[in-house]
Amino acid sequence: MRQDDQLLSPRQKQARQTRKELLEAGLDVFLENGFQKSTISQIIKKANKGYGTAYVYFQNKDELLIELMEHVMNRFYDVAELPFQPETKQEAYERIEHQVRLFLKLAVQEREMLKVMKEAIGLSEAVKEKWVEIRERFIRRITEDITYSQHKGLAKSALDAAYIARAWFYANEMFMWDLVENEDLSLDHAAHHLTMLYTGGLYE
Repeated sequence: MRQDDQLLSPRQKQARQTRKELLEAGLDVFLENGFQKSTISQIIKKANKGYGTAYVYFQNKDELLIELMEHVMNRFYDVAELPFQPETKQEAYERIEHQVRLFLKLAVQEREMLKVMKEAIGLSEAVKEKWVEIRERFIRRITEDITYSQHKGLAKSALDAAYIARAWFYANEMFMWDLVENEDLSLDHAAHHLTMLYTGGLYE
């Protein structure tokens, strides 16, 4: 049992368990039906919960998917948070390529859920807004890494770190969606050429 669980009252523990069961049911339903064809009623039935109980936690399927999406993308953000303090251009290249490979490998591992997310981004304004928020979080983190490299004299100081970070995330995002849709796409090929393009333009 987690330490914070020990501090919860029985009522709070039950609430946490109910939320968990709704999320698990939602994941199953979304993966089986896709976003558009899934309904909150199907999810409630799958979780074997009452409507009144379920609506305390999620008003609609959009809210439930957003929480699932945050959980998935936190795994990707863990990659972005890996320590990045290179002392040489070669070290920067190796760390960046490692991060890109991990990022794209996660895309392959989470392929089915990412398909649901991509569909939902195109259909739900709430999900689309959440995706923009997630994207901006990544861009801020990448900006920090670029700024570090500029301060170390490794990256070109004349370049705008925030603009480069945005372009870099967009490139990774594009290949992430490509890997989701095209199982024949080479992850290694994509990671290598993405890194070459990025470091070749950014680093001195």
